[in-house]
Amino acid sequence: MNASTFWFAAVEDYLTYRHNLGFALKIEGGQLRRFAEFAAQTDASDRFTQALAESWARNTRHPNPLTWARRLEVLRGFALFLKRQRLDTEIPPPGLFGPSHRRRIPHIFSETELAELLAATQHAPPTGGLRSITCRTLFGLLAAAGLRIGEAVQLSRSDVDLNSGVLTIREAKRHKNRLVPVHESVRSELQAYGQQRDRGIPVPRSDHFFLLDTGCPINARQARYAFRCILQSLHWLPRGDYARHRLHDLRHTFIVRSLLESYRQNIDPARAVLLLATYVGHVRVTDTYWYVTGVPELMAIAAERFHGYAREGTQ
Repeated sequence: MNASTFWFAAVEDYLTYRHNLGFALKIEGGQLRRFAEFAAQTDASDRFTQALAESWARNTRHPNPLTWARRLEVLRGFALFLKRQRLDTEIPPPGLFGPSHRRRIPHIFSETELAELLAATQHAPPTGGLRSITCRTLFGLLAAAGLRIGEAVQLSRSDVDLNSGVLTIREAKRHKNRLVPVHESVRSELQAYGQQRDRGIPVPRSDHFFLLDTGCPINARQARYAFRCILQSLHWLPRGDYARHRLHDLRHTFIVRSLLESYRQNIDPARAVLLLATYVGHVRVTDTYWYVTGVPELMAIAAERFHGYAREGTQ
């Protein structure tokens, strides 16, 4: 096996191994395949070295230590796998380029913004078609239930129980299934959408719940494009560290506002986060904490509670 063939085969072996453990690795898989191509073109040997790893990590259109560190982190897992077969494999040390993760602040939508966003979907072309009501209901569901966009667009009609108001999420992250009960107001909106969808498309070309005028399901790319166009028409500037609003910000908003509501109802924070982690489909509760972003209301409640704690401590 020559060096070129080796790198591609080794990457596929690693990805198969991780897939069997339940990891999708969609982004990482693409990065590792690009690494294999890079290694085959720039290195005549089939030995994984730190120098080769550093060279690929720096070979990016975004030359900054954070990007380098993230790319190197992807290679570390691959290198550890490779070392089981080749003892001369070099493992890049962690932190070589600094931290690989930084908490970027998302845009947390206010109630007023969410209402204006959903109202603006009526202008989504074609005017009078199904796309506008599909976008309105889809975006509303993301904001009201905190689903991932991939989970929402994959819903089939049988996954949406309009009688009980329970959604069945299948093959979510790490191949997990879960049941998501929704509020009565959400169930009513989904029911109204289904009736309008069926009137407009009596013979659909798919059993997906969310459809376009063609009778085909809307996909995540189309949903993101529609979302971006609607936000541009509103001329809003995002708050936070991102250059533009993201559809994923609706999930962030749901998690933050759910935690805020639990504080208002005086629910134990640890219990509230555990319940929220289960509801949104996080395998680890730490994944839910990662989503928690300070909003003025949440910071005010936290400050008030700390003030009370400090006052009790001095008595």
